Amino acid sequence: MEDYIQFSAKTKSEAITKACIELGVSSDQLDIQVITEGSNGFFGIGSKPAIIKVRKVEPVSEEQEMKEIVETVKLDSFKEEALVSVKEEKKPEPVKQEKRETKPVSEKPRQPKPAKEKATKEKQPREPKKDFKESKQIREKAAKPVKPAKPVEIITDPEEIKEVENRAKEFLRDVFASMNLGEVEITSEYNTTDGSLEVDFEGEDMGILIGKRGQTLDSLQYLTSLVVNKGKSNYIRVKLDTEDYRKRRKETLENLARGIAYKVRKTRKPVILEPMNPYERRIIHSALQGNKFVETVSEGEEPYRHVVVKLKRN
Repeated sequence: MEDYIQFSAKTKSEAITKACIELGVSSDQLDIQVITEGSNGFFGIGSKPAIIKVRKVEPVSEEQEMKEIVETVKLDSFKEEALVSVKEEKKPEPVKQEKRETKPVSEKPRQPKPAKEKATKEKQPREPKKDFKESKQIREKAAKPVKPAKPVEIITDPEEIKEVENRAKEFLRDVFASMNLGEVEITSEYNTTDGSLEVDFEGEDMGILIGKRGQTLDSLQYLTSLVVNKGKSNYIRVKLDTEDYRKRRKETLENLARGIAYKVRKTRKPVILEPMNPYERRIIHSALQGNKFVETVSEGEEPYRHVVVKLKRN
């Protein structure tokens, strides 16, 4: 069992994020003990940082974790379907109407209470509370402006397409040669539907090029994109893949998103995922976009920007 490690930040959430980045895991894989919640103080005076102690939970293999998540999701959906079927079988019983005896109205009418007593019992008007939507709009206005993405134009000239493909292949050959990877077969195809250059390569030891959770492959894709788009007015999106990694990673992230959503719904506590690149964050957001119980938000700055899965506000 590992010892607890102490982290501190302005808020508890920032301290948990710091621990996730430092230890390279998501918050649901940490045993967290909150020592102090932290406080902002009065205009920054007397502020206290949040302090937590964390340690890693005993690691479970990714395949075993995925199996457990899928089984729990299946079991939960089976219970819900069974509950719905039982409700449909039960027919509503007719409500019996009870006869109430009518009491004779008293001949003497009630005298109205004096106006002074009514005035004392009247409640004082409360101050209007700030609406959550208004505060959210204020935060959105204060957020940093998003830079518009470069326009993607479809290339139709065959010579220009061939020149782009050759640029990518030459750069990748030089990289693979410097890494002493041996023979690597590189194939490329320009997709005229979305204007992207799809490059795939095969070889003996492609695991080195993928790296931990695809980090090496993502870095290589970024560098290839810089080489391909150098001196270009229009933007060409570059997609690198090997051994069908992108498809397998997408399926893993979608299963992870559904499992985390089930865990958040069950525990009613938010889960902070590990830092991901924009492509993988979009997969998590898309997988849980139609979920009725949880919502996803991205927090933090690159390269430590991450997804938080939490319960929806009613």
